[in-house]
Amino acid sequence: MNIKFICYPKCSTCRDAKKYLEAKGATLDTQDIKENPPTVAELQAIHQQSGLPLKRLFNTSGNSYRALNLKERFDTLSELELFELLSQDGMLIKRPIIIGNDFTLIGFKKEQIDEAF
Repeated sequence: MNIKFICYPKCSTCRDAKKYLEAKGATLDTQDIKENPPTVAELQAIHQQSGLPLKRLFNTSGNSYRALNLKERFDTLSELELFELLSQDGMLIKRPIIIGNDFTLIGFKKEQIDEAF
């Protein structure tokens, strides 16, 4: 199975997810979220395909999220402004993002991957 794997290579969760997916026989097309963050259009598609609330695309425990005071500002920003922030700083994005033919997963949960495969 071919998977688009959007990650931060230095992230231990991303490394664990990569190993898990490869052990399941997945072929990964890897994209570094910091060096090459998804575009606004890509993020909108990821959001729609995941079926999750927009806030779940954010790495709420990260330094970038705290530096921008998004905990307090999140509800005051438009959806487009939020997508633009994500596209400008990949470290704001929850990772990894795992995209298959018929699924999009945000974060690493073995049971979700098992279900998708």
